[in-house]
Amino acid sequence: MNIVCLDMEGVLVPEIWIAFAEASGIPELKRTTRDEPDYDKLMNWRLDILKQHGLGLKEIQETIAKIDPLPGAKEFLDKLREKTQVIILSDTFEQFATPLMKKLGWPTIFCNTLEVAEDGSITGFQMRVEKSKLTTVKALQSIGYDTIASGDSFNDLGMIQASKAGFLFRSTEQIKKDYPEIPAFEEFDDLYKAIVDAL
Repeated sequence: MNIVCLDMEGVLVPEIWIAFAEASGIPELKRTTRDEPDYDKLMNWRLDILKQHGLGLKEIQETIAKIDPLPGAKEFLDKLREKTQVIILSDTFEQFATPLMKKLGWPTIFCNTLEVAEDGSITGFQMRVEKSKLTTVKALQSIGYDTIASGDSFNDLGMIQASKAGFLFRSTEQIKKDYPEIPAFEEFDDLYKAIVDAL
């Protein structure tokens, strides 16, 4: 019994923080998990910048409303879900992901949640568990599933390496160079074929 675990940002949809950095004119917010392996450090740094600029959830959600899935992502996901179960494992937050899940046809997503004050400012965040992607993959394996995983960033490596089969998708040159043993793909058709071959 197989289950496919996919990262969301950079794989199925554009990076939310990069889109928000461009919309808000704050280039520092372009930093993502491709650049910073420590997610807590990255998020706390982002929240500090939001605070400095007086920005909150509403402004980020306005940007997210304009984001569409990457070209071919919904078709890829639909086709894959006809073959096997798929879960999106993301370090994003429910408040960010929901409109994007609607555009992707409501796939299952496991993610985190933001702490938001009454005035809309983001005061903190709650991670489901530590190393949520790897922990989830191990939990699925403990109940009898073989996992196949794909992602693009540092925080995806744990789930990719722990799975029966794992693939990088549209990753950075540096990550591909550092992990040459992980097959890397740029096109949805190639990733689909690799996953189906691994089932």
